[in-house]
Amino acid sequence: MKRDLLAELRNNNELANRDLFRLIATLSLPAILAEFTNTAMEYVDASMVGHLGAEAAASVGLVASSTWLFYGLCNALNIGFTVQVAQAIGAGDDQNARGLVRQGLLLSLGVSFFWAVLCIAISGSLPLFLGGAPEIQAGATSYFRVVSASMVICGPLYMSVGCLEASGDIKTSARINILMCFLNVIFNGLLIFPTQTYHPAGISITLPGAGLGILGAALGTMMSDIVGLVLILTALLVRSEKLHIRTAEKLSFNPRQIRTAFRLALPVALQQAILSGAQVMLTRIVSPLGTVAVAANSFSVTAEGFCYMPGFGVGVAASTVIGQSIGARRKDLTKRLAWIVTALGIGIMTVSGILLYIFAPFMIGILTPDPAIKELGVTVLRIEAFAEPLFGASIVVNGVLRGAGDTKVPSFINFCSMWLIRLPLAALFAGTVPVIADFFGGTLPTDLGLRGVWIAMAIELCIRGSLFLFRLARKRWDLVTAL
Repeated sequence: MKRDLLAELRNNNELANRDLFRLIATLSLPAILAEFTNTAMEYVDASMVGHLGAEAAASVGLVASSTWLFYGLCNALNIGFTVQVAQAIGAGDDQNARGLVRQGLLLSLGVSFFWAVLCIAISGSLPLFLGGAPEIQAGATSYFRVVSASMVICGPLYMSVGCLEASGDIKTSARINILMCFLNVIFNGLLIFPTQTYHPAGISITLPGAGLGILGAALGTMMSDIVGLVLILTALLVRSEKLHIRTAEKLSFNPRQIRTAFRLALPVALQQAILSGAQVMLTRIVSPLGTVAVAANSFSVTAEGFCYMPGFGVGVAASTVIGQSIGARRKDLTKRLAWIVTALGIGIMTVSGILLYIFAPFMIGILTPDPAIKELGVTVLRIEAFAEPLFGASIVVNGVLRGAGDTKVPSFINFCSMWLIRLPLAALFAGTVPVIADFFGGTLPTDLGLRGVWIAMAIELCIRGSLFLFRLARKRWDLVTAL
């Protein structure tokens, strides 16, 4: 008979370490699969755009960090509600959890609409601010404008996925995510390239296409997000055992819950601004290195996603089990769960780092036929491979602390790590920041170009992971209470 270990945790059943490991693995695997397919979608997007040429790839890569910034800000409110949903379910208060879901969906729609309008307004000037070459600015603007409009869809989408996962149903969101990835590939194929005729085995096959280039990539992703939103809302509000809408329960806004959500979300939004804002500044450091460096940087970030996506999958499971454990007042299990899930994440990311080092040429080769971009991309990926274990520690411990409602300390760690370590080192090693060069009399002691940026990144990730592990070791779990 199959055991529901999450229900046993909520019911105060005794659970051995092997049971906790099984619970975490059961929750992690669908989340890892979802992260894998999501990364594969980005990989296919990048590959399709990469075959349009270096300029098209650089156009998308130029605004990628800005896209992460604003999408992360849309996602921040999600954390404020999903932590409360997980703890409410852990406490057996499903009605309270359903009220949180509906409040979260409506507020996420309003917040994402605000960010979408703001991003569309700045889309024309953003590529110039980022230091993009004149030949890629128009393409970057059109791409970012469509991506910005998609935020209205993605806000409620992220909230729905987060609430469903907080209830313990990670499999459904993973299946929908996989379907979205396949749809994205199909839509991209139809929208990016013009109509083309192929002759496999002597048979003539004509595939229709709109020939929209990078604009087609943005529209393809938007269309797959629309389908995903419809499906995930159906799963959450109609089919979810614990969270589906009951007609007898009227929608009401709870000021205390909303304040708690924003209190939790504000540090997360700050953390996202810190991380992605630093990425935007890194783009300004990289862009003077030329189109090849910008494209290689963008492709390498995409390829590295395959390495760290298991860590994010385990981090999702960590937030769920820690949140429900605290809601169920299982102080006897919370600390053990935290260390088991962290050890699992570090182990998986160590294996991922080894695979990244070995298969870097293959991963970059799929994304671009340009030999200069491939050579540079392989070099920087192999630099990054050494930092993956501690990068995994930072990702998973962040998920653990988030499940406990601890969002302030992770934000502070990320700020110090990104802005006080990565950016100064990247500017120093890359040799593209004039004020730093002037400090050294016009000649930098190091001028490593894009390689220097990724060396700085690897150093910073190792320091960040160590800080998160220190925070976990000092955490007083006996003092943690439900929200």
